[in-house]
Amino acid sequence: MLTNILLIILGFILLIKGADFLVDGASEMAKKFHIPEIVIGLTIVAIGTSMPELVVSVTSAIEGHSDLSIGNIVGSNIANMFLILGACAIIKPLVFKKETRLFEIPITIFSTILLFFLCINGTNEQINTITKEEGLILLILCILFIIYNLIMAKTGEKFEKEEKILEIKTNEKKETPLWESILGIILGIIGLKLGGDLVVNNSVEIAEILGISEKLISLTIVAFSTSLPELITSIAATKKGETDMAIGNILGSQIFNILLIIGISATLTPIAYSKSYDNNIILLIIGTIALGLFPFIGKKNEMTRNNGLIFVTTYIIYLGSIIYFA
Repeated sequence: MLTNILLIILGFILLIKGADFLVDGASEMAKKFHIPEIVIGLTIVAIGTSMPELVVSVTSAIEGHSDLSIGNIVGSNIANMFLILGACAIIKPLVFKKETRLFEIPITIFSTILLFFLCINGTNEQINTITKEEGLILLILCILFIIYNLIMAKTGEKFEKEEKILEIKTNEKKETPLWESILGIILGIIGLKLGGDLVVNNSVEIAEILGISEKLISLTIVAFSTSLPELITSIAATKKGETDMAIGNILGSQIFNILLIIGISATLTPIAYSKSYDNNIILLIIGTIALGLFPFIGKKNEMTRNNGLIFVTTYIIYLGSIIYFA
């Protein structure tokens, strides 16, 4: 077990350094091509930090561990929403742009409700099963989401042109070469992937030694471990003032976890769903709806520190409840 603990520590180090490389590289690329940071966060950063979930869920689905495949995504999204976004808001209140309020958050809500519907629908032998056809639908929706982001990138280029000209005049800082930004993103993703694997695999081994059930493992240790890249990347981005990237990373990860990861997993092999996850997905739906309401209640267009505290407290209570009732 000592070896597992040491490998977990090494995984944390890789996650921290990977997050720094990814945020810096993505931020520089956004500035170079006049792409809004929210778009970079919703795509490159979100997909990069979702790689641990992708590996775990696809492998679990192929090997017939449906509880681990579904629980990983549901648990990760709950951790992303309540713990990570909440922690970022506590560090620095998150201001939501118009596009985020009107498009990205509603897409996140829709994706979460769609996942619940696909899990509980069906007839006969396919009841409570995400079929290959439904997995294909999720992948098509994922492609549409990526197209939406490309459109947003083009729109952002037009709207940010004047702002960029002003920035050039007031800031004489030497521009980072494109190859260096791309290398930073690649190294960041590799670091997150390797670090995530080390933390996940060794956490699972320790859990199995202690005799913890697959469902409990998936909703707690695996879900939290695979959310570490999002946690570290978003907090790093928030501390550096890149709050748009932090928001985009979380929302993008939520969407890609459902549309891309569940889509790929179900396309490869149908995923059996256990009704015991109902309350977890319902909590996730409530959380995404609450997030959508924050910009319109209290301080306008903002997730305040108090909102963040509510989210983090909710996650702690949730975690305690599933461990207690396991």
